[in-house]
Amino acid sequence: MPLLIVFGGLPGTGKTTIAGELARRLSASYVRIDAIEQSLKAAGLAVGATGYTIAHALAAENLKLALTVIADCVNPVLASRQGWRDVAQRCQARLVEIETICSDLVEHRRRVESRLPDIEGLMQPTWQEVTDRLYEPWDRDRCVLDTANKSIGDLVDVAEANIRLCGSPGAS
Repeated sequence: MPLLIVFGGLPGTGKTTIAGELARRLSASYVRIDAIEQSLKAAGLAVGATGYTIAHALAAENLKLALTVIADCVNPVLASRQGWRDVAQRCQARLVEIETICSDLVEHRRRVESRLPDIEGLMQPTWQEVTDRLYEPWDRDRCVLDTANKSIGDLVDVAEANIRLCGSPGAS
């Protein structure tokens, strides 16, 4: 059964670092919203929900091949989370939702303010933009990784353990 692992969380909480390492460990397909949205911007196209629409299509194609897919995105609102749930259901894939947080606000701010872009042309958000961003509460259980005081290796280990525990298609 294919597996869709969807990361969500504010910028600077460690999503991309953890998702990338997990993708390497699992030899999974990796779909990153930032890369898609920056490509759309570079092509002079409007972004809006288009980035997520493209990501859903890429994830679905890989899930149809029975591949594990890791989606790396802020996933800030219920509608975006539901979109991933719909992809998992359509593809009869197991879904694991992972939210990254950084409970140490000083550390979170330091990360946001010191990050360098790893995608050409990508503008990193300011701390004010991160704190002002709409980020709706989650409506169901998920694996929550607090990145404030644990190593990336430990966090990926926790994510892997959570993945082994989650079972049914379309549910985390």
